[in-house]
Amino acid sequence: GEFWMGIDGPQGLDDARPRHPVVLDAYAMDRHEVTVGRYSIFLENTRRMPPLFWDTLNLGEHADRPVIGVDWTDADAYCRWAGKRLPTEAEWEHAARSTDERRYPWGNQTPTPEFANYGIGARFSYGQTLMPVGHYEKGKSPYGMYDMAGNVWEWVQDWYGTNYYEVSDKQNPRGPEEGQFKILRGGSWSELRHGPRTLRAA
Repeated sequence: GEFWMGIDGPQGLDDARPRHPVVLDAYAMDRHEVTVGRYSIFLENTRRMPPLFWDTLNLGEHADRPVIGVDWTDADAYCRWAGKRLPTEAEWEHAARSTDERRYPWGNQTPTPEFANYGIGARFSYGQTLMPVGHYEKGKSPYGMYDMAGNVWEWVQDWYGTNYYEVSDKQNPRGPEEGQFKILRGGSWSELRHGPRTLRAA
């Protein structure tokens, strides 16, 4: 269906403008971020290089935490191995905010610790800075996805383009054809510099 992507005015970041209509075909999305436990099975099956900080985790204690330190090619490889794919940026945003243009996945309320894991700003540790996936029941998106704001940043398919929203396709946009960087969405546990702005669904 159709939804409004992006946000105008001072509330949004520069590259979140202009607000524009997007129409998406039906798609499915995992309810949770990829866990350390699931990613460990992928590593065993593929012999892929472990991500950053992998040597600091305890699989018995941290299996339900989201995996961190994966680059875009790791995330893409995991999805292919699992018979899936990364969502497009438009699919991610629609899943996070539905059709009512809410500021955050849970609604318009200012982020607090009951909605999301963010703003810790501490040195990373699987046990101290990350929360188990699905922990924030009140932070769910309208479609039942957890942790779309905070905990860990999430990769999407698209290349990043500063002014892409100005020329975006209306139907199933997939971002620029090429670029230097891939897009991350959703903010993370460490966000202090921009505060809750990076947690916004747009």
